[in-house]
Amino acid sequence: MIRFDDVTKTYMRGQHPAVENLDIEFARGEFVFLVGASGSGKSTLMRMVLKEVTPTRGTVYVAGRDLSRIPSWKVPALRRDIGMVFQDFRLLPSKTAYQNIEFALAVIGTPRKVVRRLVPEMLEMVGLEDKGKRLPHELSGGEQQRVAIARAYVNRPSILLADEPTGNLDPATAEGILDLLSEINERGTTVVMATHDRSAVDRMSRRVVEMVGGHVVRDEEQGTYETQAPVSVISGHLRDDSALREEGLPEDVEALAAGEVAPENEERADGATASSPAAEEPAASDVLEEDLIDDREAARDLEEYPFDEFDDDIAQDEEAGR
Repeated sequence: MIRFDDVTKTYMRGQHPAVENLDIEFARGEFVFLVGASGSGKSTLMRMVLKEVTPTRGTVYVAGRDLSRIPSWKVPALRRDIGMVFQDFRLLPSKTAYQNIEFALAVIGTPRKVVRRLVPEMLEMVGLEDKGKRLPHELSGGEQQRVAIARAYVNRPSILLADEPTGNLDPATAEGILDLLSEINERGTTVVMATHDRSAVDRMSRRVVEMVGGHVVRDEEQGTYETQAPVSVISGHLRDDSALREEGLPEDVEALAAGEVAPENEERADGATASSPAAEEPAASDVLEEDLIDDREAARDLEEYPFDEFDDDIAQDEEAGR
């Protein structure tokens, strides 16, 4: 369904790659958690699936198609088969729950008769059949996320990408969102969810892929958020990947397990330790471009529909990445 063949993405010349030598595959119908510290490459991976950014080297395949061979004018059609759910919901504030879902159908020219059938079905599926006339500000955070999921799924995409979908929600509400994503997965949609939600990962017991400094260092079936493997940053076995980017992450993951990367608090050549200020604060040049993209996207007008992107938007994305 999704395959990365020796993919490297570097945003700026001289900067450490956001992802490097990435070889991984997500099969049709899988539910996968992407975990890792901020800046580890999770967002870049998802943006490459959406063809928002293109690899510097290597090939990305989605549903058997080589994305490098898809012309820019066909990208909107590609994205209609990929649903996207965001942490901040990104609902259109002046439109009702019904209209937000309806909009995802209208932009692709869905006949009105089909729209009138599908939107109520989606509202019922997410448990909001009686709240279709409410505006986003009249809904709770969990309800807004349910509308966002309904909008992402209304076209029955084969892939659903979720970027921290439970990050702004309380634990009980987050469980409901996970149950909804699990139901969508059981209907055959491949779900890839980037998250820092420890309880969500542990509760679901699905495939867990951890990224560190642009590399996949852990890929476990029925995994948990933390691991005993010494290659994990989020488990506390390695320093934060900002320090690893500075020193350079070994290409051979076995080198990490063998201890060739200095353990936490070990003195570095410059006299600093991993817990000292010199090690904790990466230089400005170490800030990944994907973080800058996140800030820019958060400042966009909320009225902009995330999938209604044409050639000029794609050109701007690629220019921003240079």
